[in-house]
Amino acid sequence: MSDCTHDCSSCSENCGERQDPQSFLESPNPLSNIKKVIGVVSGKGGVGKSLVTSLLAAEMSKRGKAVSVLDADITGPSIPKIFGVCDKASGSEQGIYPVETESGIKLMSINLLLEDDTAPVVWRGPVIGGAVKQFWTDVIWGDVDYMFVDMPPGTGDVPLTVFQSIPVDGIIIVTSPQELVSMIVEKAVNMAKMMNIPIIGLVENMSWVNCPDCGKQIKIFGESKTAETAEKFNLPLLAQIPFDAKLASLCDKGAIEDIEDNPLKNAADMLK
Repeated sequence: MSDCTHDCSSCSENCGERQDPQSFLESPNPLSNIKKVIGVVSGKGGVGKSLVTSLLAAEMSKRGKAVSVLDADITGPSIPKIFGVCDKASGSEQGIYPVETESGIKLMSINLLLEDDTAPVVWRGPVIGGAVKQFWTDVIWGDVDYMFVDMPPGTGDVPLTVFQSIPVDGIIIVTSPQELVSMIVEKAVNMAKMMNIPIIGLVENMSWVNCPDCGKQIKIFGESKTAETAEKFNLPLLAQIPFDAKLASLCDKGAIEDIEDNPLKNAADMLK
């Protein structure tokens, strides 16, 4: 056709030159059987995305599910530390073997491949995206009921790579109470909609701190704006996590699997 724009996605004509939209989805390692992939994302850093990932993984593992965590935050990996994993990943001709935690959660993170955990990963975006893709294609995950992907903050190269190359079944967006963050959450919501990724709901972290004397909730960041954002986009607010010294201590000790009162139990109920 003389007026063809070669953009088949916006054209309703059924001509001989029509092409289906190209899929960038990658196949996992042949020895991997992953039933569900859940991405944990945030519009900005420092809101507790790795904490939420770890809590969800620990909760689903306690429910008897086979769980894995793909740490896609290449330049700021914290998953091994939270789970207290010090061993390094190994490999064979068949692929890379993830490291397992005490309860059997399978982990893959760049820190499991580096000799020095404190060595900075000074890579450009395409190299980082390639590493994340290899965590999906080259790692022998085995049978997994739920894989949680701890994403880097923002809407840049790596989240785009994950959304395009890994069949993500849904995402959970992590935020904190400030109005500034709620604006950035909208960016994450809009990116997910652009990529046709289902949004399971929002989790708010650092919602309040309980006064040690009277038990009153002190909202350090003021009144939360997250509920308004959730209502605006017709999304459920899955949980609000307060500041908790015991929870922070479990993360510092690498003992997140020992948590007794998981604040994301109700959120885990949504992962069907």
